Parts: sequence; C-alpha cells; structure tokens
Amino acid sequence: MSESRGIQSIEVGGLLLQCLIAAGRPMGLKELALAAGMATSKAHPYLASFGRLGLVSQDESTGLYGLGAMALELGLASLRQLDPIRVVTPLAEALALEVGQSVALSVWGNHGPTVVRLIESTAPIHVNMRPGTVMEMTQTATGLVFAAWLPEHRIQNLMRREARVLSANANAARELLEEMQRRVLEARKRGIGRAVGRPIPGVNAFAAPVRGPYGEVALVVTALGPAASFGSDWSSPVAAAVRNIALRATKLLGGPTQS
Repeated sequence: MSESRGIQSIEVGGLLLQCLIAAGRPMGLKELALAAGMATSKAHPYLASFGRLGLVSQDESTGLYGLGAMALELGLASLRQLDPIRVVTPLAEALALEVGQSVALSVWGNHGPTVVRLIESTAPIHVNMRPGTVMEMTQTATGLVFAAWLPEHRIQNLMRREARVLSANANAARELLEEMQRRVLEARKRGIGRAVGRPIPGVNAFAAPVRGPYGEVALVVTALGPAASFGSDWSSPVAAAVRNIALRATKLLGGPTQS
C-alpha cells in the first residue's frame, strides 16, 4: 500500500492500544502512559475517547484499563476474514528461498492431509506431488504432524485403515501404529515432524503445524528435498527454518505460539 497522508492524533493514540495488546493484561493510567512514551495528562483524553467507542474499558474498582468490547469484535471480524493459505503462502515462498528446498502447504481434507500449494525448488526432486495430492499419514512428515496435533477421534480410523493397507498382516499393522505413536510423541516434544527416506528413499522432509486462533491446525508447512542436500538432524538449519516459519504463520493467524 502506498504511503498516504494520515491523522497524527489517531496514530499517537493508537500507541496506547498497541501497549495494551502487547501487555496482555489490564494496566493503570501511569503505567500505560509510560509504556506509550507520553504524559498521563495526554494519555487520559485518548483513553476516554477510546472508552466511549468501546475500544478500551476501565474497571471501576481498580481503575485499570483493558481492551473493550469493540476491540474484541474487531479482532473476531479480522480472524473471520483471514484466509490461512493466502496469509502463509508468502512465508512458504520465503522459506523455499531460504533453505533451497521445495515447500508444500497442506490442509486436512475429506481423505486426509491434502496438498494445496507447492513451491518447487530449482533442485530436481522425484516426488509425485501436486496440489490435490493426499499424503500418507504414517509415512510422511506432513501426515505425522496432522497425527500429532489433530484430535485422535479425527484420525484414528484413517490411521488404522492405512496401516492395514501398508502392512502384510495384523501384527505388522499393529507395529506400524506403535511406531507412529512414538514418532507422534517425538514430534509434539520437538514441535516439528520428520521423515527420513520415506515414503520415497533418498528424500527427507520436515513439517510443522500452523495453528489458528483456537489452537486448531489450520495447515501444515513442509520442506522436502534430496537427502544429499537436505540435512535430517533435528538441529539442522532446515528444521529450524521450518519451525520458525510455522511459528510466524501461527502468530499471524492469531494462534498460540507455545504448546
């Protein structure tokens, strides 16, 4: 958006709202004015006007200021207008450039983890993936992350069905599900899922959840590439970059940035 002429008094008063948001708790007049870098005599008229608009409210017993009903309504309206894919795509493109690997965005569809956006790297990677591709739950980093952060009742039937298809017998299916549970626990602990040489030998991947305002998995961001140029260590730069991008995207969507 091009720079245009604004109203300075609104921008100055907006600092008070920004300080209330950053604090995450009610604040007294002196503390709030100090945080905004203005005198209390200057801050008070702004707060009075914001109060009449419903942007802030003042507790009658303590005198502390907090965000008001209109601020809540504005926040909820903003969240309703957010398109997670549109918001996260620029970050995914930046991630692809940073790590030099392909990056996919996936959502939970009717048939499981479904790719909705793919940013391909210049390095060749022999993976049959495109928008609309449904990823395996037990074999991919993407599926692992959905398994780790979605409610169990949403995934258990799909997991069991997939285990039966991929396994030679009931014992093998049970072992696959037990292994998956161990990987799920590790992913939750580290905040990121990993697949090394699966489902395609020689291809590694890291994936992390992007969460929405209610803590739900809005989508999963996955970086994948050939093992020769894609370090699979948990402490690798790719792992750190994927985790950081997912946290940034979660913050933009108003989701929790801590487990």
